[in-house]
Amino acid sequence: MKLHRIYANVLRYFYLFRHNLDRLTDAFYWPTVDLVLWGIASLYFRSYLDNAPAIVAFILSGVILWIIVWRGQAEISVNVLEEIWNRNLINIFVAPLKFSEWILSLLAIGAIKAFASFLFAVLVAFLLYKVQIFSFGFYLVPFIIPLLLFGYSVGFFISGLVLRFGTRIQGLSWSLIFVISPFSAIYYPLEILPAWAQNIASFIPASYIFEGAREVLMSGVFDQNKVFISVALSVVYFVAALLFFRQSFYKALKNGLTKVY
Repeated sequence: MKLHRIYANVLRYFYLFRHNLDRLTDAFYWPTVDLVLWGIASLYFRSYLDNAPAIVAFILSGVILWIIVWRGQAEISVNVLEEIWNRNLINIFVAPLKFSEWILSLLAIGAIKAFASFLFAVLVAFLLYKVQIFSFGFYLVPFIIPLLLFGYSVGFFISGLVLRFGTRIQGLSWSLIFVISPFSAIYYPLEILPAWAQNIASFIPASYIFEGAREVLMSGVFDQNKVFISVALSVVYFVAALLFFRQSFYKALKNGLTKVY
């Protein structure tokens, strides 16, 4: 494994990002729209809930932390799709690039762009609503890591499906993460969900993080058990998704990568 090959591939994805208006829009425009809409909605709710002055912080913190999951997933699945759309899967492996090096470059560019969107959203939230996400302090680290891993897991799972079934299911790259979001308790506590939805949420790593984040905001209590469960689930899903993606890639390689297109 060579670092210069990983760096070169990361740089290639960065140049693609810099010159692609769609990707810039995804990274900065949509987070801003979400913050504006949810910020205005939460201010409206607060005007009717005098006993819940922290509702703006609850909702906007959820929006900002969800960006980590969303961007982590999107950067994996969309970058793989870019290779397929450009018929470039074969070309990148003409160079002495290993599969593991490709994976590491995807993880690196995913983390870089997820944190870029995250920091941009933090700045917008502070300028518009004076919400300071860094009030979580050190707790941000154990919150962000499982969220990013979970986003990666969904991204690799979707990419594996695309490699197996072709681009006719590429819509999952934008839709699947939002199917998961209602069970992640981003904007509301899990207890308001029906029992069947709570059962599903118990298998979603993000739900434990958002519940834990609200507890920190409300009482300053950090529940280590929630973070531990979230990390454990995220690691299991990440390893399983990565193995599935690898198996799908080698199956597509055996059948001929051109059939993926």
